[in-house]
Amino acid sequence: MSEQDRRALDRTGIFQLAGRAQGSALVLSQALSFWGGVDAETGDIIDHSHPALGGNVAGRILVMASGRGSSSTSSVLAEAIRKGTAPAGIILERPDPILAVGAIVAEFLYEISMPLVVCDTSGIVSGDRIAIDIDEDGQAIVSLT
Repeated sequence: MSEQDRRALDRTGIFQLAGRAQGSALVLSQALSFWGGVDAETGDIIDHSHPALGGNVAGRILVMASGRGSSSTSSVLAEAIRKGTAPAGIILERPDPILAVGAIVAEFLYEISMPLVVCDTSGIVSGDRIAIDIDEDGQAIVSLT
């Protein structure tokens, strides 16, 4: 990838929960519910109807258009964050209050931060090394590393 292409993937976003993270991108073509979709013990995707069945979110930068309910997703995400099996960060195209609640609760209860960013996800592919950072104005910076 050329330096110009790499710069084209750098973008700003809005935090639903601020923080810094790095990891390998896991780009999902469909929304994922953590409730019944992710095993909080392992980070494995267990939703038998999801195309990413058998994948693992632990330590990855999870990229998808949005989350997919139910409201119990927030408790499963918070538990995965506590256990260290959650994504290192999540990038969404649209805000998701249910995922935000799970991340906020985990930060409050366990003092473990997992950034949640809303930004353009075009051009990000699974396997890209992604960094989420904070600029001087408090905006999210998403870039390839």
